[in-house]
Amino acid sequence: MEKQLKFDLSYLQMADIWAKNSYSKRLQVGALLVKERMIISDGYNGTPSGFENVCEDENGVTKPYVLHAEANAITKVAKSNNSSEGATLYITASPCMECAKLIIQSGIKRVVYRDAYRIADGIELLKRANIMVEQISQQKIDALLKELEEEKDSE
Repeated sequence: MEKQLKFDLSYLQMADIWAKNSYSKRLQVGALLVKERMIISDGYNGTPSGFENVCEDENGVTKPYVLHAEANAITKVAKSNNSSEGATLYITASPCMECAKLIIQSGIKRVVYRDAYRIADGIELLKRANIMVEQISQQKIDALLKELEEEKDSE
């Protein structure tokens, strides 16, 4: 298995673990921002700093001020001394249109995601902006993990 694919797999698994920090009941999403094989930022969907950690209203609808995982990762890196220019974003769900705009403006050059969101306009916008976009589905992740185990067993 090629080295980059192994890293992609690992970072997606880490984003999935990071998603578990979300208080969302409907959908937990995690994101990692990686540059030169270093994690420079992370994020998960949730409310802004200082707000109660409740993402849905009493009807189960996501509150309008909940931040998406990729928006949290991008704003977090903006507050640091790091730059997202040329970075790769690993995310457990494909970005929406609003987050795609943030991704483009932040200089991220590659997006790797696991689950396709029901609306694909964010992905289409990223492609239009010449950002490399790749989906690695859970089925493919499972197959790759099995392949990795077989490689280790044969060594």
